[in-house]
Amino acid sequence: MTTTAKLYTLSCAQARTYAVAAAFVAGNIALPQLFHLMPQGGMIWLPIYFFTLVGAYKYGWQVGLLTAALSPLANSLLFGMPAAAVLPAILLKSGLLAAGAGYAARRFQRATLPLLAGVVLFYQAAGTLGEWALTGSLAAALQDFRLGLPGMALQVVGGYLFINHVIRK
Repeated sequence: MTTTAKLYTLSCAQARTYAVAAAFVAGNIALPQLFHLMPQGGMIWLPIYFFTLVGAYKYGWQVGLLTAALSPLANSLLFGMPAAAVLPAILLKSGLLAAGAGYAARRFQRATLPLLAGVVLFYQAAGTLGEWALTGSLAAALQDFRLGLPGMALQVVGGYLFINHVIRK
C-alpha cells in the first residue's frame, strides 16, 4: 500500500514543534493507561511507543525525540510505570524509534505498511541489543519479541492508519 500522506519536518526552532510533541506525549500518557487496565497490557501492546512512531514519522525526528524522551519520563513520574529500573531501556528504544521513523519518512517520503514494519523491526532489534547490553539479561531483552508482537502489529497497522488517514494535514 502506498499513500501520498503529507509528511513534515518541524525543527526545534518552531513553537509548533513543542505543541505537536505535547499532543503526542499526552497520547503516550493516555494510551498506556488504557492498555494497563488489562493484565500485562503494557508488555503485550507496547503502547508507550505508538505516538512516538506517529509523531516522528509524520512530523520529523525532533517531534519524535521530544515525544520519545518525555513520554516514558512523564508516565513514570505520574503513574510509576514504566518502573525506574526499565526506563533506560525504554528511553533507548524510544529514541531509536524516533530516529528510525524520522529517517524513513524523510528518505522515502511516504508511509507504507512495509516501511513502518521496517521501522518497528529496526528499533526493536537494535533496542533489544541495547537492552541486553544495559541489563546483561538476554531474556529481559527479548521480552518485547516474546510478548509484544501484538503491540508491534498495532504500531505498524495503527501507525499507518493514523499517519495516512487520521491526521490529514
